[in-house]
This record gives sequence, structure tokens and C-alpha cells, in this order.
Amino acid sequence: MGTKRTKTYHQQLKATNINRLRDLLQELPKYCKNFFHGIEPTTSIKTRIGYAYDMRTFFRFLQSANPMFASKPISDIELSYLDQLEPVDIEEYMEYLKLYTYDGQEFTNDERGIHRKMASLRSFYIYYQKRGQLQNNPTVVVDMPKLHDREIIRLDSSEVNELLELVEHGGDNLTGIKKTYYEKNRLRNIAIFTLFLGTGIRVSECVGLDIEDLDFRDNRIRIIRKGGKEEFVYFGAEVREALMNYIEDSRSKIIPKEGHEHALFYSIQRRRISIQAVENLVTEYASQVTTFKHITPHKLRSTYGTSLYRQTGDIYLVAEVLGHNDVNTTRKHYAALDDDKKRQAASAVQLHQKKQR
Repeated sequence: MGTKRTKTYHQQLKATNINRLRDLLQELPKYCKNFFHGIEPTTSIKTRIGYAYDMRTFFRFLQSANPMFASKPISDIELSYLDQLEPVDIEEYMEYLKLYTYDGQEFTNDERGIHRKMASLRSFYIYYQKRGQLQNNPTVVVDMPKLHDREIIRLDSSEVNELLELVEHGGDNLTGIKKTYYEKNRLRNIAIFTLFLGTGIRVSECVGLDIEDLDFRDNRIRIIRKGGKEEFVYFGAEVREALMNYIEDSRSKIIPKEGHEHALFYSIQRRRISIQAVENLVTEYASQVTTFKHITPHKLRSTYGTSLYRQTGDIYLVAEVLGHNDVNTTRKHYAALDDDKKRQAASAVQLHQKKQR
């Protein structure tokens, strides 16, 4: 008999997410399953999980707002009850989302959190309305919260240089256990930061990389984008050097735990490094470079996108490399960079030629 083939990281992640969604659906009324089956062709599993959490929050609100459901499980809330809700009930729900407590834990939502949960609820109502199971839709009457533009946080070139210097030499003056830990992970960390800043990949794409996904002949990596799409991302000489140094030195000395043999980046436990671990790593180093900016892996992605746009001025190239499905998303994200050119234009033309004295 042949040996059982180990699932890939993405196969394991998919299975984990499917089970998570199934567990969430167990907490919701049975009719909710139809909604999630209906939106499956047009949404990712992570989107559906997000919708499930949002709907659970809504049903918990109904429990807290209506004494009739206070002592009943969410699964007993009938679809016909949702038909009786009015716009004022939805407005009360939006107010509830700003600050609420469940099972002793406090939760808050900003305007984006409320907007997303309202969008989930609207989709839910529209699904059953289209199928004639709901006649009333109070969500379309209520105004969605206004979303204010957020400043795009990114590192400037001097901060990028300082960050990479810190990752490469920040442990030179350490001693003892901290020194040992730093040296053991130094090449791995250099490779991770250089990869982020040199390709703009997402943190999920980074931790999902297998050693087989690297192609040094063509200087590219194979990644799985959101939604499961496979793409190749090309890298330059600095990324190539950082990856090769890590693979030929640190990684070659690691004996991975069973099931993690193919991972590119390992944790100290010799398992595939997690998203949380990478996020903590970026926060740890970036906080030593700047205290005014909260830098995450996504901010490093924005930093790369900014650099690429400034170098090329090609918004379509930036969208393609970053894996944006809609170039308008990219344009909106980096439109503020055009202000730099406008500022230059303001002083480029001299109106009054002063006479030489």
C-alpha cells in the first residue's frame, strides 16, 4: 500500500474554513443554510464565514432586543419574524453595533465594521425577498453609515532602509537567549521582510508558500491569491539573494515536524509559520522604526505598491502585480500619490522673473 499523501497548506486551510463555516451554521436557524448555499458561487469561503459571524451578531441582537427570544436559542428565531421588523429596528441594530456585550465580553464596531455587517444583513434579506419568502425588507430603507477616507499608511524610503537594517543587524548587541533566538531567525526574517517589500504579496500568500513554489531560474514565486487563483509573482536580485541565503543556510538545518516538510518559512517550533506570527514579527520590528505608524504586513504591501507606482506611473501594472481584480481599487488606493506631482507643478512655473540687482 502507498503512503497517504499529506494535504497541502491550502487544502488544509480550505478544510479548516469549511468546518468553521459548518460550525457557525449550527448556531443559526436552519433556513440560513439556503442563503449560504445561494451565495457560494459568487463568494469565497472567507467571505461566507464573515457573513456567518455577522448574521450571528444580528440574531444575538434580536435576542437582546426582544424578550420573546431572550430565553430561546437563536435556532428558534423563525424567518417570519424577520418580516415583521421595521426600519427603526434596523437603526436600533446599527446603534447596538457601536458597543455591545455578549457573554461578558465587550465588542465595538467603527463605521466600516457597521457598514460591513449592514451589507451582510441586506444581502440576507434580498436573498429571501427574491425567493418570495420575505415580503418586507427594512434594510434598504435605512441609510448605510458614511465611510470616511482613511489615510494610506506606508513606510517612506528612509524607513524601509532603517527597517531592513534593523532586521539584519538589530541583534548585534544582544546577549544570551535573545541573541541566540535572533541569530537563529535572522536569515528567515530578512527573507520575509525583503519578500514583502520586494513583491507586495499578502501575508496569507507568504505563509502559504512551499519550497516548491520558488523558481530561481525565472526569479518568480507561485502563490495562491484570494479566491484560490494561482499566479506567478516575479522578484528582483535583492529578494533572490535573501531567499537563497535563508534556504541554503537556516532552512537547510531545520528538521520540520511531520506534515510541514514543504513549508518555506518555519516557526521556532519547526512548523509552518502562522499569519499571527508574521504579523507579530512585523509589528515588533516596525515599532522600533516608527511610533507614529502602525505597520502591518498589509502596510508593507502598500509600501511596495507605492514604490512601484512612483517608479513606473503605471496603475495597471500595480493592479496586476498586487492581484487586484478591479483597477479602480488600485487607483483609489494610490490616487493620493498624484498629489506629489501637483505639488511639484505648483513651484515648477516661475511667474515673475526678478531683475538682477
